[in-house]
Amino acid sequence: MDFNVKKLASDAGVFFTRAVQFTEEKLGQAEKTELDAHFENLLARADCTKNWTEKIFRQTEVLLQPNPIDHTGARIEEFLFEKLDRKVPSRTTNGELLGQYMLDAAKDFGPGTPYGSTLIKVGECQRRLGGGEREFMQTSAINFLTPLRNFLDGDWRTISKERRLLENRRLDLDACKARLKKAKLAEAKAALWSEEVDKAEHELRVAQTEFDRQAEVTRLLLEGISSTHVNHLRCLHEFVEAQAIYYNQCHQYMMDLQKELGSSDGDVYPNAFTVNPAPSSSASPSTAATLPVVPIAGAVSTSSPEADTLKIEEVQPPATGTRKAKVLYDYDAADTSEMSLLADELITVYTVPGMDPDWLVGERGNQKGKVPVTYLELLS
Repeated sequence: MDFNVKKLASDAGVFFTRAVQFTEEKLGQAEKTELDAHFENLLARADCTKNWTEKIFRQTEVLLQPNPIDHTGARIEEFLFEKLDRKVPSRTTNGELLGQYMLDAAKDFGPGTPYGSTLIKVGECQRRLGGGEREFMQTSAINFLTPLRNFLDGDWRTISKERRLLENRRLDLDACKARLKKAKLAEAKAALWSEEVDKAEHELRVAQTEFDRQAEVTRLLLEGISSTHVNHLRCLHEFVEAQAIYYNQCHQYMMDLQKELGSSDGDVYPNAFTVNPAPSSSASPSTAATLPVVPIAGAVSTSSPEADTLKIEEVQPPATGTRKAKVLYDYDAADTSEMSLLADELITVYTVPGMDPDWLVGERGNQKGKVPVTYLELLS
């Protein structure tokens, strides 16, 4: 490989000279050509735009791809496909993967079982949620992330390059000013040739022309930041629209799922606490069908006639309507509607219509209140 030694030496000399000149300016030992206030405002606005665009871009990437490991792999994959001019394949979201796991589990547990059928419903919902998330990520990447990335990788790099060139032109201009000043001073003192002064003046005119031309180019690029803001504003509206559509879909999917699960709750939860009562000759058919309701603080009230009786379809207790339970752990009542419990004690429990299936009514002597089922061992 051939090297141009003279050019390398010249470039090194220019670099060293500019470094010395820049240092002297910082120390106040050399004059510096100042840009006008409008130009300085354009520079400050451009820097502010770059810094905040970069932060918004990075955080949006985190929002759309929160897992740092997955994010890195996804970016590498996207980069490779872009270089090969191929379409980036859509990736399975975590929601879709969770939904598939639930559907596969339902096959093993039995689709006809309460747990299996519920897994199918929830799994299908998770797949729909995951599909909506994937569509939201793709739309946001195209309409919001890509324009921001194009600005940072394209427009801003061009602006930075021209700004560096402008700075070099300014240093050249100031160096010519300094040489002319020294030449005139030396001419006055030592009667130097006027050719030296003419040469310095010519170099100054050339440097001034190049500086003015570069300043104009840089100014036009900086003024283009306004159009960048307009473009990013439009992209921001599209991002918000995509986000609104995605969250509306999620809300609708969850509402539909709750309705599906609500219609089957009566077939699932009561079975966990249902016992087969022993036949009693003293219990008449009407007695076995309904039991009196004992009101408690915090119980749900209703105006329907059925609220006055406890239906066997909800709970199937013995004919007396109550049963014994052993307390497994200590429990402190959260409010006056609940009853505190002590481990290993025996209490009487029963249920009423409209109660949360995770709670029962407990009695201990004259005390009465709601108690959590998970703290009890129901005795036959």
